[in-house]
Amino acid sequence: MNKLLLSAVFGLLLLAQQAWGAIGCTLSNPAQDLKYLFPEMTSYKEDAREFGKIKEGEKHFKNLKVRLGSDLDPVYETYETPYTVYTVFKGETVIGIVHGVNVPGKGGVIQVFVSADPTTGEIKRAFFQRIESPAAKQLKSKEFLAQFNGVTLADLYKHDYYKVADPKSEKDKLGNLQPPANLDEKGKPDYEASLRGIRKNLILLDLFVFEQKAEPFYQRAQESIAKFNAEAKTGEAEAKTEPKSEAKSE
Repeated sequence: MNKLLLSAVFGLLLLAQQAWGAIGCTLSNPAQDLKYLFPEMTSYKEDAREFGKIKEGEKHFKNLKVRLGSDLDPVYETYETPYTVYTVFKGETVIGIVHGVNVPGKGGVIQVFVSADPTTGEIKRAFFQRIESPAAKQLKSKEFLAQFNGVTLADLYKHDYYKVADPKSEKDKLGNLQPPANLDEKGKPDYEASLRGIRKNLILLDLFVFEQKAEPFYQRAQESIAKFNAEAKTGEAEAKTEPKSEAKSE
């Protein structure tokens, strides 16, 4: 009897863990929130997306980790996690795409959203729905968030290369990105989590909406980084083996 009871409890815990692991991120009041973002909106549509329900879902799920450059959270970033894409219309014309994600922060889950141009994928606005952080006020400031207006996933992939090979390049659209004013050490983890959330949003939108049009930029950036690192290592090796010039005798 005890074994049966333990087995039942274990099963319930497992189901609870699986259910808890599939936590999506949706707007609290989509009709009101989307109307605020797009005053000209006449209607909107919600579409659910899951890795398990798209072609080559397992491959894309693994790629999410690689393109984020960090491990995935076992609660908010599972294979079963649902994602909601909001398509905003003015009449029959699509005027915006909105998407949000959960990312773990120091003070709890952070819900960060982006509204994007339906043609270019550029961020029109980034905003938080939920953030519990010592730096919440700074991170939610218009000055900080406005820096992401006009940014695309391609810009982020290019930045990956520039920050390694040419940190001062004028071509780097994110090279001058500044943390919020008065950000202290306590707020830095949530600042990094917020940046990760914006990147994650764009990666998922590229997959779910824009047919991965930014993927060539990712591939080229990674190839360029690998080439730069290889050339740097070769240069270091040559410098170590280069014979020192002998002092000339007078």
